[in-house]
Formats: sequence, structure tokens, C-alpha cells
Amino acid sequence: MRKGWIVKRLKDVCEKITDGTHQTPNYFEKGVIFLSSKNVKSQKIDWDNVKYIDKKQHLEMHKRIAPRLNDILLAKNGTTGVAALVDRDVIFDIYVSLAFLRPLPIVFPLYLLNFINSPIAKKQFNKRLKGAGVPNLHLQEIREVQLPIPPLPEQKRIVKILDEIFTAIDKAKANAEKNLSNSKELFKSYLNGVFCNRGKDWEEKKLGEVTTKIGSGATPRGGNASYKEEGISLVRSMNVHDFYFREKKLAFIDKAQADALSNVTVQENDVLLNITGASIARCCVIPNKYLPARVNQHVSIIRAKDDIVSPFFLNLLLTSKFYKDQLLFTGEQGATRQAVTKAQLEAFKISIPKSLTKQKVIANKLDMLSAETKKMEFIYHQKIDALEELKKSILKKAFKGEL
Repeated sequence: MRKGWIVKRLKDVCEKITDGTHQTPNYFEKGVIFLSSKNVKSQKIDWDNVKYIDKKQHLEMHKRIAPRLNDILLAKNGTTGVAALVDRDVIFDIYVSLAFLRPLPIVFPLYLLNFINSPIAKKQFNKRLKGAGVPNLHLQEIREVQLPIPPLPEQKRIVKILDEIFTAIDKAKANAEKNLSNSKELFKSYLNGVFCNRGKDWEEKKLGEVTTKIGSGATPRGGNASYKEEGISLVRSMNVHDFYFREKKLAFIDKAQADALSNVTVQENDVLLNITGASIARCCVIPNKYLPARVNQHVSIIRAKDDIVSPFFLNLLLTSKFYKDQLLFTGEQGATRQAVTKAQLEAFKISIPKSLTKQKVIANKLDMLSAETKKMEFIYHQKIDALEELKKSILKKAFKGEL
């Protein structure tokens, strides 16, 4: 730390450190703005997705809370340690998931904000988290966090440098994110074009005509509590994503539980399709390494007649926007929730090349394009991650007096 810098606790450099109301208010379509930790992003407040309380609740809260312009809002739980500056001169109230800090004149608000969002502060916050379920920061712990403080002109110089560097980093990150999005859209557009522009040698079939099995399973009795640490895979909708199978949160069941679901035994090259809920119509081919496996009631096995249709071609077909939109429309016809039934899937009409060879050629071309797209996505993800790490590194240097 440079000469002339001092270290103080947050409670010594803030006029006020307190949190919001502990009571869950009643919300209205209009009224006084009410913010929670969900509204605090990294150095930004999301003013577009706020809730509202009435005047009576506001008057009760505002006697004690009353945050204002240039105060700092700090998330106490959920996205713990994320802070943002109040950049609007508006009247609002906050929930207990937020604390607000009002710095004394010794500290430039933007200097304090950058510190709170720095790895140095995060390390202190993480050490002070309390609670077994959802860890959170208590006010007394926030007040004890130590802050390195240079003279005020130096604070403003550091903030100016950080603003210039972060503006350049954010611009580079936005370009990388745009390129990432474009690479994904390029593949989706090509994929959709294949199934929108069918040739004369294609024929229309019902899904039931080109499959030997369409069917979903069930959740074993006892639900999550009945799952095992290892055993036979139980595939749930969270595992099925477009073009890939997600291992995270894969459940396991024992032999007795699996035997009760023997009618939904997953086989090699089975196509899996989510048939209920928010992830409806997501689709992939299960990798062999997760077999043996069963599916629960939210996932349907679609087993292709491999002398008529390639399962990999069928997976790509069902994942294309042309057919996914139709599946989503079918799912919306349910009386109570989004769901596609076995009967609807069996009657679902698709068009496929008559030649299996042509199907495989198309699937291979799409796989090659997908592989190239994934390489590009990996590069862009790496670049975005590297830019985030650069930000952290610069913040560390700033509060060690190295800028």
C-alpha cells in the first residue's frame, strides 16, 4: 500500500449502514418503487423490473430506511457482495436483502463502489457470510470490512482510470458476446434452412410411423429423497438440452426402482424430448456413457426405426426452429399447462429424405458445422472470461495502490 494511505472499517467511513424492511410488503401495479437484491447488478441498478408498494407502507419504511442519490446498495444474500450506486434522484424503498451505505465526505462514492465490487472486498465478505441454507451478510459484519483509503484526489484519480479501462473492457466484452450470439444464430439459421427447404425426394410421415417407441416414465416414489448416490441413471428434463446432454444434477436410482420403470429403459441412440414445462421441446440423443438409464414423466423416449430414419437426423430435425415451433404450439394446446402427449407425438408430421444415405450426409454436414460453431463459441467464451479476470486483476491493483 502506498505512503499516505490508511485502512479503516466501513463503519468508520460511512454515515449510515443499514438494511431494508424485514416484512414482505404487498405489491401494486403503481406506487413507490421497491427494490430487492434481484435489482442490483454489478455496479448497476435494474430500474426496469421493479415492484411497487403503496404510500402507507412507504411511510412506515421510510422513517428508518430512506436511501437516496449516491448511496450504495449492497446485496446481502443471493448475489452476495454485489453493489451498485443509486444513480437516480427518486424516492424508493428496499427489502432486507439489500443494505445501503452512505459514505462520509472522506470517501468518494464511486471509489467505495469499486472497492465493494473488488476481489479484495469479496474475500472479506465471503469470510463473513452467515447461515447454513442461503448464506447472507449481517450488518455488523459489513461494518467491520476494511477499506484502504488514499487521499480524496487520489481516490478520484483511481476512479477515472478504472472508468477508462472498464469502458474499453466492456466494449471488447460486448463485441465478443455479439460474436458469440452470431455464431449460435448462424448454425440455427442453417439448420432451420435444411428443414424448411426440403427436396422432391423427401416424404411426409407421422412420427409414430418412423419409431418403435414413444413414451415417458415416472418419478420413483419418494421423489428426490429416494434418489441414490450412484446406480442407474434417471434422466430428467434438466438433463435434456438442444444438441447436448447435461450431466449436472443427473439423478440415480437402484435396481428395484429401475425395474419398476422397465417400460422406459433407454437404449443406445434413443432421442430424448422434454414434453412438459418451461423446457418443453428441448431434444438430444443420449450418450452411451449414461446408460443404463430410465426417464421420468417429463421426458419422452423417441426410438427411431433405423431402417427408415437416422436417430441423429431425427434429433436435428426436432431441434430445428421449423419443427420446434410446431412442437411448442402443440404443447400450448393443453388445458392446464405446457405439455405434449404421446398421442400428439405419434401424430406429429415430419418430412424426411427417403434415402437413409442422404439423411446421414445431411446429419454429418450439420455435425461438422456444429463442431466448428462450438469451437468458435469456446473461443468467445474464453475471451469473455479473460476480460472478466482482467477486470478483477485491475481492481486488485487499484486497491493495493498499484495503479
